[in-house]
Amino acid sequence: MNNEFISELARRLVGDLPGNLRVLGEDLQQNFEAVLQSSFSRLDLVTREEFEIQRRVLAATRARLEQLERELERLESERAPGEQPH
Repeated sequence: MNNEFISELARRLVGDLPGNLRVLGEDLQQNFEAVLQSSFSRLDLVTREEFEIQRRVLAATRARLEQLERELERLESERAPGEQPH
């Protein structure tokens, strides 16, 4: 997980705190960052780039499967009536 993203999220959390708690700002932000980093590291997350690569692979696989299904249907339709598959 991007450290800059986590830092920004921690800053936003500190910024959303009531004024009397904001005086603890930097200390709270460091604690928020540690908790967020720990929580995100336990999740099985992928980057957008990895997701897009897998999406393209899946689309290509699906297209190939559909092509093979059409080919199988064609071959089955060409088989002589009563002929058993091998």
